[in-house]
Amino acid sequence: MVVDIKQKTKFSAQSIQQNIKVTFNYEVHFTNNIFNLKNPTLAQAIASDADKNPKKILALVDAGLLEFWPDLLSQITNYANFYAEVITLAAEPILIPGGEAAKNEPKLLEQIHKLIEAAGLCRHSYLLGIGGGAVLDLVGYAAATAHRGVRLIRIPTTVLAQNDSGIGVKNGINAFGKKNFLGTFAPPYAVINDSDFLTTLCDRDWRAGIAEAVKVALIKDANFFDFIWDHTTALANRDIDSMQQLIYRCAQLHLEHIAKAGDPFEIGSSRPLDFGHWAAHKIEQLTDYKLRHGEAVAIGIALDSTYSYLLGMLSHSDWQKILNTLFQLGFTLYVPELSEQSSIENPRCLFRGLTEFREHLGGELTLTLLQKIGQGIEVHEVDLLLYKQAISLLHGFEQQHQKLVITNRGER
Repeated sequence: MVVDIKQKTKFSAQSIQQNIKVTFNYEVHFTNNIFNLKNPTLAQAIASDADKNPKKILALVDAGLLEFWPDLLSQITNYANFYAEVITLAAEPILIPGGEAAKNEPKLLEQIHKLIEAAGLCRHSYLLGIGGGAVLDLVGYAAATAHRGVRLIRIPTTVLAQNDSGIGVKNGINAFGKKNFLGTFAPPYAVINDSDFLTTLCDRDWRAGIAEAVKVALIKDANFFDFIWDHTTALANRDIDSMQQLIYRCAQLHLEHIAKAGDPFEIGSSRPLDFGHWAAHKIEQLTDYKLRHGEAVAIGIALDSTYSYLLGMLSHSDWQKILNTLFQLGFTLYVPELSEQSSIENPRCLFRGLTEFREHLGGELTLTLLQKIGQGIEVHEVDLLLYKQAISLLHGFEQQHQKLVITNRGER
């Protein structure tokens, strides 16, 4: 048979499909006095790396910590020197402004990238983030975007960071007036929770992180909510044992959701762990971030719980129990910004937060509400008039209970 090599055939390409499965492993450790030379937790976490050569580390520290831990930077340096076979400080520890300012200043990200480049860090090097959730979000974003991923070890120093933001897989900064507009999903190499840092928190920061525990208990674990209810006085009075139990269970529930709920990087339209957060993120912005994230979350939880009650899904007794728990923990459940502007076209309208919440993921609007304590339910439509009624109820609840507080103080 003779083949005509000059004969032209049209090339037909079929689609190529590939399925990639990536497994992420990281441990959350619980300890105290992490930089004590007799505490090997951090060194052991780094030494677990298959490459046994000393690893370059750049430590980025929340500047606010130095008020209560003035020797912290020297402790980090001494620790690295003591464990020199494992750790090599690539530069002296660097201070980062704490609080939401860390996420609102784009130049900070550029500065961290410059430090990483100047120190010669690579993908087998480590950024050590030490601080509250905002600092960890910034440091995590810098780690994820330098070399497409420098290893990150988080040392959260607030309740909220130890039980929620610091143990998860999200990193990010604020941009265009929107919360976490820029960010990545990048799991840390390890997380180390040191309970000693909690002892020097101000009352607001101690309390704020409890809101995330209330949140996850309401949507996932009624028994955990009962624990919080039973320990409101102990938690409000800064009982460290109760707080350690709360942080551990809260962290456990968050990690179980991330690992087992089927959507760790939020590819879909659902964010059940952000129950109460659509309003919280907008309230933070409307108050110029004067509220802590957890304080705004408490208001968001109260609002969505009240809306769930008005929808007829949540019983009156459960609704009252939720509001009373938050109030007895010390949270304010109403701020004027909730009802400052009623027109959805106004950028200061709370309900713009619904659109921004949906836009953050894309797809259809998906909110988690409550059927009962310990059981969330997803909805895709909202009744704004009913939400306005919920705001009015919260305002009335806050006024009534504040009067009781003032009266009780006067009687004493």
